[in-house]
Amino acid sequence: MRNYALLALVCILSSLLSVLIYSQLVAPTKVVWSEQGGETRLTGLVDKLFESRSNSEFRSSSPTDFIVAAEVATPAVVNIRALIESGGNIWGGGAMTGSSGSGVVVSPDGYIVTNHHVVEKSSDIKVTMADKRTYKAKLIGSDPSTDIALLKIEEQELPFVVFGNSDSVRVGEWVLAVGNPFNLESTVTAGIVSAKGRNINILSGAASIESFIQTDAAVNPGNSGGALVNTAGELIGVNTAIITESGSYEGYSFAVPSNLVKKVVSDLREYGTVQRAYLGVGIQDLDSEMARDLGLPNAEGVLINRVASEGAASDAGLKAGDVVIGINNTNVRSTSELQEYVGRFRPGETVQVDYWRDSKKLRSRITLKDVNNSTRIAKAQGNELEAELGFALRNLTREEQRKLRLQGVAVSSVRRGSIVYETNMQPGFVITSVNGKRVDNVSEAVEAMQSAYSNLSLDGYYEGESDLYSYRFKKND
Repeated sequence: MRNYALLALVCILSSLLSVLIYSQLVAPTKVVWSEQGGETRLTGLVDKLFESRSNSEFRSSSPTDFIVAAEVATPAVVNIRALIESGGNIWGGGAMTGSSGSGVVVSPDGYIVTNHHVVEKSSDIKVTMADKRTYKAKLIGSDPSTDIALLKIEEQELPFVVFGNSDSVRVGEWVLAVGNPFNLESTVTAGIVSAKGRNINILSGAASIESFIQTDAAVNPGNSGGALVNTAGELIGVNTAIITESGSYEGYSFAVPSNLVKKVVSDLREYGTVQRAYLGVGIQDLDSEMARDLGLPNAEGVLINRVASEGAASDAGLKAGDVVIGINNTNVRSTSELQEYVGRFRPGETVQVDYWRDSKKLRSRITLKDVNNSTRIAKAQGNELEAELGFALRNLTREEQRKLRLQGVAVSSVRRGSIVYETNMQPGFVITSVNGKRVDNVSEAVEAMQSAYSNLSLDGYYEGESDLYSYRFKKND
């Protein structure tokens, strides 16, 4: 009996001694949840498990409640009906065809952004708000290279969407597409950002810019020109295209990034045409083999394969074989991204370019130029009023100025069935004043007509006639 008691005492003493030694040598570990900087972290034991991974964080998903974003965006997305006059014969009788799409009100005084392909060649544009109000819109300008157009309706205090920062958009982020698919008004669909900087080769022309935001939010015919917004209701893109074999949505849609849209809209509003800036280089994407040969750490960047003489890059000392890796401290990974970043600037503006040469990172400041290697802002071309009023203008030659003894602009063409056509104005008419204000060139004439509120009075002369002609008409209401 005494042996059993002694054995029990030894066991108890051994257990107590083990606990004492453990408590002295190993610090107690606590597991607690704490809020730090708005992020939830697990500390203590779990921190020890991940102590070799200092970047590990436990993040909770963002709320998937899109009600606020939908309520902000839906009233500012409009339905657009554009009528296009198809050519008839010499007796007239042309038929009218139509296209439909969406648009986004971007200012309370009635400026609306949409796609170029929605209003291309249209002679009559009607806009229907989410509350059923209908307006006649005028085309301020259009840019096929980005598929963006700007419309204007005469109204104040309209609901509008503010521009967000498309550069801050992240893959996996929730987004909403708002538009009018199949003429179903004010339709909202949700998805995530699937990719950025996508080039799907749908825009024609060497100057086209394709750096789309790709999403899996459902977009169908009629959504073109509608809004892609984040969960705060900010405009981060204009829905433009889908990839489909059936003609309807099959999983992916594409939107022009809002930072590029904002620049195009600003140009169209201020100048009537887009002020495109160029680096003056030929470019191509890298692959892993090329990157290895150039000593690059990865295949992200854009290889310069040609430098135009007297272009912006040539002036700054860039050469063929250099690899552009950044613009204004923003990393550049592909040709589409580089085209988008440069497309946000105007000729004469300066950008900071980071590039790779001979296994070294270099930096230069480059003053961008236009397609003609000029740093000047482009002047009006003369066709800015063709869609709205129905005529095109041109500057007088020096010989015409001397012969006619006039300063003004000549009407080069008049479209059948247009507002100007109804006045009986003929090609060759020389406009010398707009609403009593003298005009000497196309830029002055276009600016005067665009800034006129409604009524227009165009005074001038025909060659060989001494009588002053006056044409009075109203712009589209």
